[in-house]
Amino acid sequence: MKAIGVILAGGNNKGRLGQLTENRAAAALPIASSYRAIDFVLSNMSNSGIGKVAVLTQYNSRSLRDHLTSSKWWDFGRKQGGLFVFTPYISSTESNWFRGTADSIYQNISYLLRSTEEYVVVTSGDAIYKIDYSKVINQHVESGADITVVYKKMEDNLRNFGIMEMNEAGRMIGFEEKPEQAKTNCASLGMYVISRTLLIDLLTQGVPEGKYDWVGDYICENKDTLQIYGYEFEGYWSTISTGIIAYYKTNMDFLKKEVRNPFINEYPYIETKAKDEPPAKYNVGADVRGSIVGSGTIFNGVVESSVIFRKVFVGEGASVKHSIIMEGTTIGKGCKIEYAILDKDVVVSDGKDVIGTLDYPVVLKKGTVI
Repeated sequence: MKAIGVILAGGNNKGRLGQLTENRAAAALPIASSYRAIDFVLSNMSNSGIGKVAVLTQYNSRSLRDHLTSSKWWDFGRKQGGLFVFTPYISSTESNWFRGTADSIYQNISYLLRSTEEYVVVTSGDAIYKIDYSKVINQHVESGADITVVYKKMEDNLRNFGIMEMNEAGRMIGFEEKPEQAKTNCASLGMYVISRTLLIDLLTQGVPEGKYDWVGDYICENKDTLQIYGYEFEGYWSTISTGIIAYYKTNMDFLKKEVRNPFINEYPYIETKAKDEPPAKYNVGADVRGSIVGSGTIFNGVVESSVIFRKVFVGEGASVKHSIIMEGTTIGKGCKIEYAILDKDVVVSDGKDVIGTLDYPVVLKKGTVI
């Protein structure tokens, strides 16, 4: 395919995701017992025939860069193309952090200039979905669009998204960023197709004028001068960037077969960096039901309706329900864990309880000992 990818993974989500992004980027957050959030967009790019992808990082990027050390897991280990990870440029004379989404692309415009592919797919790294970008590009070409924006018709939480108005031909005639009262239910998913040369022209003209935000300065301002069309996406889509509840709900969604199967059991699959732990072990007294489980975990207690990551230990008589337990966490004997998110390497001592609610799950940050 004559397209390259740009993944925007540098945003600071600490205000919305709190302790979960204190030491990691949102795109590096664990999902569904074995994935990271960025695995979904990387797999979508590769599965769509896009062989050259840039990941633009900034805040707390160490964990994300470690995950992306080897590109072979997503089939980007190739002579032509490949996976590129970019951070803000720092030299003896200049040290500018990315001032916005458009500026992050502009600071790495050499990636666009050195490419020869005709189109660019721009998207975020913290949304969970499965899409064939080639279909979006095909519609982009057939419609004669300058920019194509992928959207989904939603019923809830419209104030968290950019809302599109379109005419009968599918051309965008209005765009409101996070409106109090939405005029339509067409929510932008933060995925865009644009020609490489047009993107270069827009950025080289706009960024020096102080236009740093891709949505506000380039989508909204150009709705009347550029042909901007929508592409409707109808599959499962969820973003973890809007807060703790969204992250919790996204993981819980994977307990549903109709959500989980398209990602795990239907080709093309979502790939991730492989780990080499043994299978999960269920000792006498273990009772695990309605959950998804990572490798290397040892169960001695009861686990229900939970997402369990790698190398977790659940002690005798312990009860874990409706919770997310991340890698390396130890839950002692007789503990009660409900509606909780336990980050990596948390230790809950024997007999201790950690109990939240569906609306306010308790979060224990990495390395917490109770």
